[in-house]
Amino acid sequence: MKRGMMRLPVLSCLIPVLCIAGCTQFPQLDAVQSEGVRKAPYPALIPLADLVDQPTAPGATVEARTQLEAQAEGLQSRADGLSGREVAQSADTAERLAGLREKAAELRAQEP
Repeated sequence: MKRGMMRLPVLSCLIPVLCIAGCTQFPQLDAVQSEGVRKAPYPALIPLADLVDQPTAPGATVEARTQLEAQAEGLQSRADGLSGREVAQSADTAERLAGLREKAAELRAQEP
Protein backbone atom coordinates (compact mmCIF):
# COMPACT_ATOMS: atom_id res chain seq x y z
CA MET A 1 0.00 0.00 0.00
CA LYS A 2 1.30 3.44 -0.81
CA ARG A 3 2.23 5.83 1.96
CA GLY A 4 -0.28 8.45 0.85
CA MET A 5 -3.05 5.89 0.94
CA MET A 6 -2.21 4.99 4.56
CA ARG A 7 -2.52 8.60 5.67
CA LEU A 8 -6.04 8.96 4.31
CA PRO A 9 -7.78 6.78 6.97
CA VAL A 10 -5.81 8.46 9.74
CA LEU A 11 -6.76 11.93 8.52
CA SER A 12 -10.39 10.96 8.00
CA CYS A 13 -10.56 9.92 11.68
CA LEU A 14 -8.54 12.82 12.99
CA ILE A 15 -10.52 15.64 11.36
CA PRO A 16 -13.87 14.85 13.07
CA VAL A 17 -12.12 14.43 16.44
CA LEU A 18 -10.50 17.87 16.08
CA CYS A 19 -13.82 19.44 15.06
CA ILE A 20 -15.55 18.01 18.12
CA ALA A 21 -12.71 19.12 20.39
CA GLY A 22 -13.12 22.65 19.04
CA CYS A 23 -16.66 22.75 20.45
CA THR A 24 -15.53 21.97 24.00
CA GLN A 25 -16.74 24.19 26.84
CA PHE A 26 -14.15 25.62 29.21
CA PRO A 27 -15.80 25.94 32.64
CA GLN A 28 -12.58 27.11 34.28
CA LEU A 29 -12.59 30.19 32.06
CA ASP A 30 -16.30 30.83 32.59
CA ALA A 31 -15.86 30.65 36.37
CA VAL A 32 -13.24 33.42 36.28
CA GLN A 33 -15.61 35.96 34.72
CA SER A 34 -17.05 38.48 37.12
CA GLU A 35 -20.74 39.34 37.09
CA GLY A 36 -19.96 42.71 35.49
CA VAL A 37 -18.15 41.02 32.61
CA ARG A 38 -21.00 38.57 32.05
CA LYS A 39 -23.59 41.35 31.91
CA ALA A 40 -21.50 43.81 29.88
CA PRO A 41 -22.71 44.56 26.36
CA TYR A 42 -20.64 43.49 23.41
CA PRO A 43 -18.17 46.16 22.28
CA ALA A 44 -19.03 48.23 19.24
CA LEU A 45 -17.45 46.77 16.13
CA ILE A 46 -16.06 48.98 13.42
CA PRO A 47 -15.67 47.99 9.78
CA LEU A 48 -12.24 46.69 8.82
CA ALA A 49 -12.15 49.08 5.87
CA ASP A 50 -12.04 52.03 8.28
CA LEU A 51 -8.88 50.65 9.83
CA VAL A 52 -7.22 49.70 6.56
CA ASP A 53 -8.02 52.99 4.84
CA GLN A 54 -6.17 55.11 7.39
CA PRO A 55 -3.43 56.97 5.48
CA THR A 56 -0.83 56.69 8.23
CA ALA A 57 -0.62 55.04 11.58
CA PRO A 58 -1.00 57.45 14.48
CA GLY A 59 2.36 58.50 15.87
CA ALA A 60 3.57 60.01 19.08
CA THR A 61 2.30 63.46 19.84
CA VAL A 62 4.73 66.32 20.28
CA GLU A 63 3.90 66.41 23.97
CA ALA A 64 4.57 62.68 24.44
CA ARG A 65 7.78 62.87 22.44
CA THR A 66 9.04 65.82 24.49
CA GLN A 67 8.27 63.97 27.71
CA LEU A 68 10.09 60.83 26.53
CA GLU A 69 13.12 62.81 25.42
CA ALA A 70 13.26 64.54 28.82
CA GLN A 71 13.10 61.15 30.56
CA ALA A 72 15.84 59.82 28.31
CA GLU A 73 18.08 62.80 29.05
CA GLY A 74 17.48 62.37 32.80
CA LEU A 75 18.34 58.68 32.64
CA GLN A 76 21.44 59.36 30.56
CA SER A 77 22.72 61.99 33.00
CA ARG A 78 22.03 59.60 35.88
CA ALA A 79 23.96 56.84 34.06
CA ASP A 80 26.84 59.22 33.37
CA GLY A 81 26.98 60.06 37.08
CA LEU A 82 27.09 56.40 38.04
CA SER A 83 29.70 55.30 35.50
CA GLY A 84 33.18 55.11 36.89
CA ARG A 85 31.91 55.30 40.46
CA GLU A 86 33.16 52.73 42.93
CA VAL A 87 30.30 50.51 44.10
CA ALA A 88 30.12 49.59 47.77
CA GLN A 89 30.62 45.86 48.28
CA SER A 90 30.19 43.55 51.19
CA ALA A 91 33.19 41.53 52.37
CA ASP A 92 31.68 38.36 50.91
CA THR A 93 31.18 39.98 47.52
CA ALA A 94 34.72 41.38 47.54
CA GLU A 95 36.14 37.92 48.34
CA ARG A 96 34.15 36.28 45.56
CA LEU A 97 35.23 38.97 43.11
CA ALA A 98 38.89 38.51 44.07
CA GLY A 99 38.51 34.74 43.57
CA LEU A 100 36.97 35.26 40.16
CA ARG A 101 39.76 37.61 39.14
CA GLU A 102 42.37 35.03 40.23
CA LYS A 103 40.59 32.29 38.27
CA ALA A 104 40.41 34.56 35.20
CA ALA A 105 44.16 35.24 35.48
CA GLU A 106 44.83 31.48 35.67
CA LEU A 107 42.71 30.82 32.61
CA ARG A 108 44.43 33.58 30.66
CA ALA A 109 47.81 32.10 31.58
CA GLN A 110 46.70 28.72 30.17
CA GLU A 111 45.80 30.20 26.76
CA PRO A 112 48.31 29.28 24.02
